[in-house]
Amino acid sequence: MWVGLEAEEYDKEISDRVLIKRILKYFTPYKRPMGFVVFLLSLGSLSSSLIPILTSIILNNIETNRNVVYIIFVIAFTFMLNILGWVFNYFRRRKISKIIGDVVLDLRRDAGEAVLNHDLSFFDRNPIGKVVSRINTDSRDLGEVVNLSLDLLSSFFIIIFLLVIMVFMDIILFLATIITFPLFFLIAFAYRKIARKRALLGQRALASVNAYVKESFSGIQIAKTFRQEKKLYDTFNEVNDISYKVNLRRGFVFSIVYPALSMIQGIVLTLIVFLGGARVLNGSLSVGDLNLFLSGLSFLFFPLLSIASFWPAFQTGMSASERIFALIDTIPLVIQNDNIKPPELNGEIEFKDVTFQYEASKEVFTNFNLKIKPGESVAIVGHTGAGKSSLAKLIARFYEFQEGDILIDGKSIRAYDLSEYRKHIGIIPQTPFLWADTLENNIKYCCKNATDDAVLNALNNSSGTDWIEDLSDGLNTYTGERGSMLSMGQRQLVVFARVLLENPSILILDEATASVDPFTETKIQDALQKTIEGRTSIIIAHRLWTVRHVDRIIVMDHGKIVEEGNHDALMAKGGTYAELYNTYFRHQSLEYIEKMKEIVQNKT
Repeated sequence: MWVGLEAEEYDKEISDRVLIKRILKYFTPYKRPMGFVVFLLSLGSLSSSLIPILTSIILNNIETNRNVVYIIFVIAFTFMLNILGWVFNYFRRRKISKIIGDVVLDLRRDAGEAVLNHDLSFFDRNPIGKVVSRINTDSRDLGEVVNLSLDLLSSFFIIIFLLVIMVFMDIILFLATIITFPLFFLIAFAYRKIARKRALLGQRALASVNAYVKESFSGIQIAKTFRQEKKLYDTFNEVNDISYKVNLRRGFVFSIVYPALSMIQGIVLTLIVFLGGARVLNGSLSVGDLNLFLSGLSFLFFPLLSIASFWPAFQTGMSASERIFALIDTIPLVIQNDNIKPPELNGEIEFKDVTFQYEASKEVFTNFNLKIKPGESVAIVGHTGAGKSSLAKLIARFYEFQEGDILIDGKSIRAYDLSEYRKHIGIIPQTPFLWADTLENNIKYCCKNATDDAVLNALNNSSGTDWIEDLSDGLNTYTGERGSMLSMGQRQLVVFARVLLENPSILILDEATASVDPFTETKIQDALQKTIEGRTSIIIAHRLWTVRHVDRIIVMDHGKIVEEGNHDALMAKGGTYAELYNTYFRHQSLEYIEKMKEIVQNKT
């Protein structure tokens, strides 16, 4: 087994019958245009089949009928059949290209929707690059194999038509021609399993390259900072080399079948020449009829060889469809039991005996209980790994808890329509994310129809608009990928304004001011004080100001609440919070700053 080419956790084996049935289901909305394609395909196949027959007629009659007009007519008719075959093929391919494009579009939509419906744990476990490869590359491979399938169908039509003619012309040569047909299909079907396996490995190798390239270029700044460009390049070469070797082996395996079947064709051709020549000499077969069998042999074996050469591509398409359907069939872990659409939330939150784990072997919460009143502001503090951010992620339904329940306004969080519920949840993360768009569109991301006044009001409530005026194009400034054209503090201000524009009932701030400078933080704190009034607010904080201005402080340690109360009460208690305060918060206080200033002055 190649390292890095293992199946994903959601991969599964699907039989060819089920795969074909599901693929055909995507073509069901296009029955009428597909019928037209089959009609054109039949006409094109008929035109191609008549050409060797007309050639045979000319040869049979050239001795007895030397009429120049007759010969010119037959030649012209043959030429017209070639032209008609080209016309039918042109319009057939044009029509099928449109249908396949529509089917691939539908398939990508379903795969994209399936991915978007997953919770964050899916993205924790599966590299984005590999998911993207399934949606883009595998759907393209499936589209190509559908096109090849129609060429295969055309080949079958030609085979059937010519065989019907041959059986009436000479039964002995007909039997000599078809005697090897079963061997063709036996080799093709025996080849199926190894072809599917190689095709899957090849697609996984390509997905690994895509995943590594995406991850590497996403972290290019870090790589350059630590001068690791060569390491990235060397690792890329390793991944790319594996992909090269896997796909080279796939090519070797796929190239075996065509020469093997060509050898069978040569044997049959020799047999037809030997038997047919003998029958021509004894007068039981005309030269024209022998030519029909020899020409027909090419027409027959070309489709059969097309089937053989098509088989690897077919297996590639089947493995691609298997990968896509496995992605579509993956059941999201976050599942709602009802679809209640709350017009507004009061903001009461209650955790009841909640058990939650990211991994099966490591629990974050065990029988966890917490109740937050409507409009209450709560600061969550604790050491790294205490479970602070996990609380916020569960409330936002980014992850599914395993036991217990979370109640919002007295109803199970699983009873709400997920999309409508999240409209009432505002989250400001520690690391801001912006789309490659204008500043205004990033702020209006949640509310596309928001007016300019609403956008400016959200900015004023978060930090003011002074810094916007310093930008070259104001609100129309292009932010760049992930907001790279703005400073980290400016990105956070945009995210803050974006959340305030939506006016959520429950506000979650995950160390939201950690990325801004002290001056900007002061401006945000003033706005935040107004924002959290009358609104349920959960603030994961490492800043003194935050913990001093909330209604209640929750102190967590390893998924458990060890203390709760206001700042003064907890300091008087002298427990975990007092230790945290003296470690993280005390140096931010005015008293501490004044004391340190006095010490420095005394030393000087």
